[in-house]
Amino acid sequence: MSQSLLRALDLLGALAKGPATLDELASTADVHKTTVMRLLHSLEDRNFVVRDAQQHYRLGSQLFQLSSLALEQRDIRGTARPHLQRLNESTGHTIHLAAFEGRDVVYIDKLESRHPVRMYSRIGLTAALNAAAVAKVILADMPREQRESLTAGLDYRKFTENTLPDQASLLSAIELAGRQGWALDDQEFEEFVHCIAAPIRDASGGVVAAVSCSVPTVMLDRDGLLGLLPELLDCTRSISAELGHTAP
Repeated sequence: MSQSLLRALDLLGALAKGPATLDELASTADVHKTTVMRLLHSLEDRNFVVRDAQQHYRLGSQLFQLSSLALEQRDIRGTARPHLQRLNESTGHTIHLAAFEGRDVVYIDKLESRHPVRMYSRIGLTAALNAAAVAKVILADMPREQRESLTAGLDYRKFTENTLPDQASLLSAIELAGRQGWALDDQEFEEFVHCIAAPIRDASGGVVAAVSCSVPTVMLDRDGLLGLLPELLDCTRSISAELGHTAP
């Protein structure tokens, strides 16, 4: 991939964190300020970035159009939506749909909790591979070599005291998720939130996505969370069946 394209993508990634001036963007780039300015002008010409009156650059309309089209093209999102809505209505809790993209597990849909206590997350964010329940059930379907290669490259950041600290513990959790058909995030990403997840399979039998139900611990204890498993599994089985999967 050309260096100019990579640098332009890096600029878009920096602007995803918030508006910034040319000087601010150049200060973190590995090229001269004039190169950064040239790249920004090219992105501005194509509406990938926009500059305001205070000379701050921010993400432009073309990116939002492309992201909307990308979501529309994800057939799994449209197929899953009605089932996720029913699960959200019956439980009242936050429901996520996640899929594997590149080397990341990405949230591609979300239905908010109907309770006052909510969790911070949004469509497009990546899930922590060593903490998220959706990541465990998706990785559980991977060939062993791919799973080991992917988990070997993680930095194993500790989000909470319960975060899985190393590759051995993560691989063990992934294998458990594969055996039981669902996974638990036991306050591994956020101290006051726990989560259960189950896989979605297509006609080939492979895992193409995962659905999770996230609940603040003040609302449900661990037993209460696990009590939601039957509804979650009914949801993922229904989506899988609509995608052509036939349960053994």
